[in-house]
Amino acid sequence: MTEERAKLEETREAFVTQWGVMGAQWGINRTMAQIHALLMTSADAMCTDSVMEALEISRGNAHTNLKDLVGWGLIKIVTKKGERKEFFEAEKDVWEIFRRVAKERKRREIDPALETLRNCKAATEGIDTREAKQFYEQMDQLEDFVTFASKISDRVASMKHGNAIKLAMKFFG
Repeated sequence: MTEERAKLEETREAFVTQWGVMGAQWGINRTMAQIHALLMTSADAMCTDSVMEALEISRGNAHTNLKDLVGWGLIKIVTKKGERKEFFEAEKDVWEIFRRVAKERKRREIDPALETLRNCKAATEGIDTREAKQFYEQMDQLEDFVTFASKISDRVASMKHGNAIKLAMKFFG
């Protein structure tokens, strides 16, 4: 292995490890995030065996997380002529990755939270005690905020990359 190749592999390994740490902090399985990072930084599609070897994980762990990543839309299955194995390739466009993660997290986390808030409001509407009125009001405010944040996220995720950057610059620049 050349010195340049070794440096690239060492740097890539550091990135994959850190991406896994960040994924765990965002509520995503560490191994799933590491597989995503590995595929995202790979020049070529990889088979399950290559993923297992690179990350030193079991076949079951690799298979489960690859399947989940396909479900999230972050990787796709690629077939190669003359090969029986499945190969996997990650979405490389950073903006598209953000959009897909935002959409999936909304479906898995925000939508159920909104449903719970609405159910809590409905269950306590009309209860005539100070505590119930306070609880209802808190649920109402939380629902308003989560709905607002969800709409903003949907709006930003639906924008083209350049337009989102311009909007962000107006707010934060």
